[in-house]
Amino acid sequence: MQKVLPKLVLIFVLAQVIGLAVGANLISEIASGEMEQPVIFSDNPDDPVNAIFLIGGILFFTVVLLVFMTFFKGPGLFRLFEIFVVFTASIIVFATFFPEAIAFVFAVELIALRLLLPKSVFIRNIAAVISVAGVGALIGVSLGVIPVLVFLILLSVYDFIAVFKTKHMVKLAKGISGKNLAFTLAIPTEEHQFELGTGDLVLPLVFAVSVMKASTAPHPFYLVPAAMVLVASIIGLLFTINWVGKHIGKALPALPPQAVLMILAWLASIALGF
Repeated sequence: MQKVLPKLVLIFVLAQVIGLAVGANLISEIASGEMEQPVIFSDNPDDPVNAIFLIGGILFFTVVLLVFMTFFKGPGLFRLFEIFVVFTASIIVFATFFPEAIAFVFAVELIALRLLLPKSVFIRNIAAVISVAGVGALIGVSLGVIPVLVFLILLSVYDFIAVFKTKHMVKLAKGISGKNLAFTLAIPTEEHQFELGTGDLVLPLVFAVSVMKASTAPHPFYLVPAAMVLVASIIGLLFTINWVGKHIGKALPALPPQAVLMILAWLASIALGF
């Protein structure tokens, strides 16, 4: 586990830094009118109903995944969904740093590498990091802080139930990790391959980008609340990983401790005047 943690922190920081850059670019484009305000459900990003809609979507998607895992053992359908997510997210990310035409070419090349080298952990992790950055940034600019808070709280409750009560989240995690998809990050060790769901990186980024968008602090201090949220998130994630490492065979959802610490960090940033 000691060998895994530095690599995990590096991947986490890389995904969040790229995601914040993408989020800042999207916020700028929305403010200038170059891009319309993305919506989840309601036209108002601050409407808490957006959080309810997201939770409903996650529940529906979970049921669909469980059905596919039960009746379709092959990775084909999951691979198609992976390609769609990675391609869409990578265009958003690459378009932040390059012209749209070049961004499209890079997105195609990433998909081609993923298909040509399906067993490459390096390419898989690159695809996962870029997906986290694109998806997290887009959802973050689509939601106000209050809907994100509601979403985090509801999802934390759902995570607790799914891991400790129904236990279907454990089954889902095992099923996905066994299909070599970019929905989990892989860190090989001599003993085994450690895997972490990308959701544990996407959700902190969603909150951080939403907080960054809502901040009224001048440049570059508007980044401070987002940075505080992300530091709190990685502390919560490392706590969970450390606990699981000491209790082999037992599962612990990462989001609840992450959510608590992120919310406290956000409140602290407000108290500090950011």
